[in-house]
Amino acid sequence: MAAATLLLILSLLALSGFADSLGFLYASRIWSGGGAFSWLNLAKSLCGTGIGISLYIVALRPMSLMGVSSAEMQTTVWFAVTIIGVVVLSGRFFTWQLADQLVAVGVVVALGWLLVRTAD
Repeated sequence: MAAATLLLILSLLALSGFADSLGFLYASRIWSGGGAFSWLNLAKSLCGTGIGISLYIVALRPMSLMGVSSAEMQTTVWFAVTIIGVVVLSGRFFTWQLADQLVAVGVVVALGWLLVRTAD
């Protein structure tokens, strides 16, 4: 059961981070195009961040059941996934050197490790 709960947590945090990264990506485009305001990008940004925080709040329940109650650990994986999501969605991740890509993946894995290790 602990493995299923961990998978649920990681899935919810991954989806949350992905949705938030979309929100951040569209937020960066709200004032693009010579300073013209984009209502469409604002709406997309609000949807992304709204879905992201909702999924994050849902993920807090199974995390607390597994003993992860510190805010640092609750946000660690979310933060890593969000940053990587912004980079991947912007298309810049694929311009990085292979070593940098591997380090980014390693960081996400390492943060997942910390989540598991501190859940005691």
